[in-house]
Amino acid sequence: MAKQKKASKEESLEQKLWKAADKLRKNMDAAEYKHIVLGLIFLKYISDAFEELYEKLKRGEGEYEGADPEDPDEYRGEHVFFVPEKARWKYLQGRAKLPTIGGDIDAAMEAIEKENATLKGVLPKQYARPALDKNSLGGLIDLIGTVALGDSRSKSQDVLGRVYEYFLGEFALAEGKKGGQFYTPASIVTLLVEMLGPYKGRVFDPCCGSGGMFVQSEKFVVAHQGKIDDISIYGQESNQTTYRLCRMNLAIRGIDGSNIKWNNEGSFLNDAHKDLKADYILANPPFNDSDWSGAQLRADARWSYGVPPAGNANFAWVQHFIYHLNPSSGVAGFVLSNGSLSSNTGGEGGIRQKLVEEDLVDCIVMLPKQLFYNTGIPACLWFLRRNKRRRKGEVLFIDASELGFMVNRRLREFTEEDIRKVANTYHSWKEGSEEYEDIKGFCKSATLEEVEKHKFVLTPGRYVGIPDEEDDGIPFEEKMATLTEELREQMAEEEKLNVQIKEQLAKIGIEL
Repeated sequence: MAKQKKASKEESLEQKLWKAADKLRKNMDAAEYKHIVLGLIFLKYISDAFEELYEKLKRGEGEYEGADPEDPDEYRGEHVFFVPEKARWKYLQGRAKLPTIGGDIDAAMEAIEKENATLKGVLPKQYARPALDKNSLGGLIDLIGTVALGDSRSKSQDVLGRVYEYFLGEFALAEGKKGGQFYTPASIVTLLVEMLGPYKGRVFDPCCGSGGMFVQSEKFVVAHQGKIDDISIYGQESNQTTYRLCRMNLAIRGIDGSNIKWNNEGSFLNDAHKDLKADYILANPPFNDSDWSGAQLRADARWSYGVPPAGNANFAWVQHFIYHLNPSSGVAGFVLSNGSLSSNTGGEGGIRQKLVEEDLVDCIVMLPKQLFYNTGIPACLWFLRRNKRRRKGEVLFIDASELGFMVNRRLREFTEEDIRKVANTYHSWKEGSEEYEDIKGFCKSATLEEVEKHKFVLTPGRYVGIPDEEDDGIPFEEKMATLTEELREQMAEEEKLNVQIKEQLAKIGIEL
């Protein structure tokens, strides 16, 4: 924890870049500005990667002998996006001070999409609009031009990944509630992924936002020496601009986003992956969403455990996840509001009871407050598992509400140690390890009979209890004597202050 605080004193590259970019924003709304900035960062990245390969092809040495640096096929073979001449960063930066720069960038985005089918309909094209100050746009191009993003050295240090993720988080913070619709804080995503361990199979997020769950899943596989090709990702997003952010977020990391779908009706009304049975589901659906078209879906086949209330989508999401889980071994990890653990409104208690009785609930994690950029609503993590191999008839409850550290006055984050503590507890319990043990105030393995006694309320605090206070070795009588003496002194001081207050008030004619 001390390391975390020490590191925050020195500004990182992404922090410096954000501060400079934010100054250029001036009066523009953060919701609009994010697409301007992130689109340019993406353009700089693919241009850097293109230019590096372009120079190798131009030299024509070794395996590149006889290659044509202007042939798009040469780049596709190396998994590099082909960038037409008038879309290259050097060309655009040379025109950054011209009043036509907005139109130049829009034309560049169009040209890149034309040459790269996987980017069709993804890139922003709103730089020529009159409301965008062209001087600020030119300044932004010059600023981003100072940072290498797509060459081999930058890729090895994940400069782009760090910048992109940091900017997404800062935009979410600047936008408040609206921004949180597309961004789940990195430490929560990391915890979900570490607990689920998506090594191999189909990973699905039906409310995928900017794609953080997919990015972290890929990082997890690489970190554990797995093969990226062993997992495939599927997603759906109803907000078109957020969908585009997701596709760019994946493209800059070389992740196949072809199975990420957009439609403005959303997952409930227009399920884009009707037949998908996923091995892993990771999601952060909108909390307590009352505008989910529930009244139109009363007879939907997905509601196997009860019809969710029309005024709250929490258990519609839960059952949508279950519907898409591989029936033999699928597992889901997702974020919900704490109300989902105890609410009985609109039949939610009955749905929760059936989930417990069917032994689908694997683990519940209570999260600390202030983890989210966009809401103060207390949240928790649910883990559902089909066909448990071990721990049948049990649920693990973890109270992580006291973990984490304050990054600033508004935001809390988990440390790496916090994430390991929770994830390791879950894994040792799940695997039936002898190392697992209930820890008062932190974790408890409860039987379904115990959950039934609590009327199927799943709030971890009911099961883990309150941690025992450490005995400091001071006898009770001694503590009481000390406290009594302190109280006596404070009361005497209070009397003195009251006399002084009366005297001062008397001087201005006020008697008490």
